[in-house]
Amino acid sequence: MDSEAQSSSPSSPRSSSPDSPTLVPRKTVLRAALAVGAAIPAAFIGGPALARTFTSADTPVPLTPPCDDGDDPTPEQIEGPYFKPNSPERATLLEPGMQGTRLTVSGYVFGRACMPVSRALLDFWQADDNGDYDNTGFRLRGHQYTDSGGAFALTTIVPGLYPGRTRHIHVKVQAPGRPLLTTQLYFPGEPRNNTDAIFDARLLMNVRDGNGGREASFDFVLDVPQNPTPPPTTPPPTGGTWAAGTAYRAGDRVTYGGSAYVCLQAHTAQPGWEPPSVPALWRAA
Repeated sequence: MDSEAQSSSPSSPRSSSPDSPTLVPRKTVLRAALAVGAAIPAAFIGGPALARTFTSADTPVPLTPPCDDGDDPTPEQIEGPYFKPNSPERATLLEPGMQGTRLTVSGYVFGRACMPVSRALLDFWQADDNGDYDNTGFRLRGHQYTDSGGAFALTTIVPGLYPGRTRHIHVKVQAPGRPLLTTQLYFPGEPRNNTDAIFDARLLMNVRDGNGGREASFDFVLDVPQNPTPPPTTPPPTGGTWAAGTAYRAGDRVTYGGSAYVCLQAHTAQPGWEPPSVPALWRAA
């Protein structure tokens, strides 16, 4: 089974200085807006990157995929020997009597302009609780499509271990009519992450315990050109204490457009991040 263990060249995740101004990830704000059906802030439309530390507008956008979220672009990885085409379309891979810890994986698929990609194909396959792949049928194999907001959700189990590899989930992601991204997703805190030659820290999911099992999240970025048109703008409300360029802390209170708001996350305010536009940052008081 160690035919997957071919060498790769992972890059070290970027880190930001603790003394630098706090900037809430664009992805955090965009995910929150998508989740509640709110309008995407105008500051995010047409930008070159979903940056955790914002990149300059004239910074070249890297490829494969080219939307850099401030860590590293989603990298490709080898397919391995166990992929099978024609998996069934389904969002849950659970079957009666299946052993293992229940796992949900959710997230979004973005394109080059960091806008969500609808109807993107995601094809998942993995080992069972014993570390075995089903090579005759389609157990723990399935594909699905993102919804109109670019979101996906998979229900499965935590994959087991087998010689030469750490825990991982295989996935192929493809926007309609665009190149295919083949990669793998990993779990934080696994001892074998340090000895697996394929493991790449850029592909770590965010994982936590919850709902009687484990919950994970990961956002994919594909090499898909996007030319979003900014929505029509209306004159901003006048008056209030909110001001762009101000460093706000959680709990700070401001007024804007005649309404009061409480800060939810520490951040430096920017045009387009007015309280009504970003529910991830501000809550009506």
